[in-house]
Amino acid sequence: MAGVGGKMTQVQRLIANAEDLAEGAAWLGAREPRFHAALAQIGPLPLRLKPQGFAGLLDIVISQQVSVAAASAIKARMAKAGLTCEEAVRSAGEAGLKDAGLSRPKARYALILANEDLDYAGLQTLSDRQVMARLTAITGIGPWTAQIYLMFCLGRADMFPPGDLALQVAAQALFDLPQRPAPAVLDEMARAWSPWRSVAARALFAYYGILKNREGLG
Repeated sequence: MAGVGGKMTQVQRLIANAEDLAEGAAWLGAREPRFHAALAQIGPLPLRLKPQGFAGLLDIVISQQVSVAAASAIKARMAKAGLTCEEAVRSAGEAGLKDAGLSRPKARYALILANEDLDYAGLQTLSDRQVMARLTAITGIGPWTAQIYLMFCLGRADMFPPGDLALQVAAQALFDLPQRPAPAVLDEMARAWSPWRSVAARALFAYYGILKNREGLG
C-alpha cells in the first residue's frame, strides 16, 4: 500500500466483516480457554464499525468519559442540528456546539478538529503507531480516542485500548484478578492476544455487557 512520498507502508490486516471477526474469535478461543468460555456466552461478536473521517472521529470525541446513554443523546442532538461535518461545526462555533449538548472543553476540541484539515484518507496508509502519533498530536485527542478510531473506524485487527474502564472491569472478572488491572497491566496482558487484540477488545466489551446485566445495572 502506498504511503507518504510513494513509499510502501506495511499495514496490519483489517476487520471488515463478520468472517474476519469469526476468524479472530476462533484464534482467540483456541489460544485462551477463558475467552473460549466467554465467547460461548456472548455468541457472534458485533462489528461495531464506524464511518472513517471527521464524523467518525467526532463521534468518538463526544463519547469520551461519558456514559453510553449520555453520549447517544448528545450525538442525536448534534445530528439533528446537522453538526456532523467540519464546515457545520465551524459555523456553529462554541455557542452553537454547547447548545447541541457539548461541554465547553468538547466544543473546543470539536472546533480544533474541524480546523485541523486532517488527511483522513492518508491515515489508511499509515501504521498503527503512525496513526496514533498523528491523532494524539491534536488537542483533545488522547490515546483512547486514537485507539478507538483505529479499531472501529479504520478496522485495524490488532489494536487494544487498555485505558478503557469497561475493558478493565471485564478483564478483572474474566481472569479472576484480585483488582481491576491498571492500563499498563492490561496492555501487557493483551500482548498475548496479538494479532487479534481488536477481537479481544470486542469480546471484553461484550462480556462487560453480560456483567452489567448480571448485576442488574442495565
